[in-house]
Amino acid sequence: MTEYRHVAVIDIGKTNAKLAMVDMEALAEIDVRTTPNTVLDTAPYPHFDTDRLWAFILEGLAAFQAKHGIDAISVTTHGASIVLLDSYGGLATPVLDYEHPGPDTLAAEYDAIRPGFAETGAPRLPMGLNVGAQLHWLLETQPGLRRRVEKVITYPQFWVARLTGVACTEVTSLGCHTDLWEPETGRFSPLAKQLGLADKLAPAYLATDKVGTLLPMLARATGLSVKTPVFCGIHDSNASLYPHLLALPSPFTVLSTGTWVIAMAIGAAKRPLDPDRDTLINVNALGQPVPSARFMGGREYALLMGEDRTEPTEQDIWDVLAHQAMLLPAVVPESGPFQGRKPAWTVEEAVLTPGQRAAVVSLYLAMMAETCLSMIGAQGPTLTEGPFARNRLFLDMLAEATGRPVLLPGGSATGTSIGAALLTRGAGAALSEKPKTHPSLGIERAHALQTYAENWRRACNARLAVTA
Repeated sequence: MTEYRHVAVIDIGKTNAKLAMVDMEALAEIDVRTTPNTVLDTAPYPHFDTDRLWAFILEGLAAFQAKHGIDAISVTTHGASIVLLDSYGGLATPVLDYEHPGPDTLAAEYDAIRPGFAETGAPRLPMGLNVGAQLHWLLETQPGLRRRVEKVITYPQFWVARLTGVACTEVTSLGCHTDLWEPETGRFSPLAKQLGLADKLAPAYLATDKVGTLLPMLARATGLSVKTPVFCGIHDSNASLYPHLLALPSPFTVLSTGTWVIAMAIGAAKRPLDPDRDTLINVNALGQPVPSARFMGGREYALLMGEDRTEPTEQDIWDVLAHQAMLLPAVVPESGPFQGRKPAWTVEEAVLTPGQRAAVVSLYLAMMAETCLSMIGAQGPTLTEGPFARNRLFLDMLAEATGRPVLLPGGSATGTSIGAALLTRGAGAALSEKPKTHPSLGIERAHALQTYAENWRRACNARLAVTA
């Protein structure tokens, strides 16, 4: 295995794009450049400004090479995007913004040809969140597109193709609710044939594969060596998961918290998933299926708390537990495990002090997270990342409601750019990460939280039974 000291990571998020210089000895970003990832609201439909991003990437690579020297390049991007190339390797059509509602206009026709959840682990999602729906809509609405398309590639690999000239797809992006991949069999789904693209889809690689080296003209333009290796790249949620995949023994679960709270269970117990409850099967960097669930926890926190960042006191917490003051789901009913349900308080919201209200909100979010973990058969410790990892009551309740340890990241090897950089170590890599264990509680508090969790579940089930 070749060791690379300085890895340049192209990291394209939905809102912002960045180029990160990762020092592989320290596993830290030592230089970062960022730019907004703008969407052009012009004909033929809203699309990403890939030309501007490409100029940003080349300028950044040149600057990093001059300042640090680049030994390898890796890529990570958001999911739910696909790229259609023409016979010259250029865009056959602009890269559609997946939040455009265009694909919804042909939803009935697409639903008639898409494979089922049992095959793909992909729930039916609106707009262009199912890549297959994007492809169907583009092929049906863009004149001459079917004739122009030579290759279909996933979005991280678009940048890899521009760097190396090699067209490929990759399993984590294919496994991100595209409808194009069967996680259990590790092969393309029948949808490609239904769309008439079976011979157009580029071959699937693993994220750790070295695809090629830098094109000579790009080496001249950036000052990099023509021998600079370019690795296949990865979907961003799986980039965040990858360091833990290298470091922790199975089973475990990663709970990533932010606007979305996403649970990804490694070594989960086998159980059927319900696509109507926002469960799905992702595919990790090793090509393995990963049962996953999600809800908009960060959005719910913002709606409930606004700018208030009150921390509950010990007395606030005991008062809430003693009176069984609860918030029942769902605050954002468009997604998550309780879709279509309206929120309900078991006490008059107005009588709660700010601290008590903050306690109820933290307990609610922890129980929503526990629901997600339960649905996907999570086993072993729960490693919690992001803003909720700083919420002590959330962590306390998560540990007691699941009956399993809660871990917190202990090293620097976190984030999408670090995960993408670690791909350069190859499929057999390992990582020495020592996560911290969230401290256990005294018997009285633990019992009170366990009782609250049981009553919360009972109250949820009672509401579901009434409204079913």
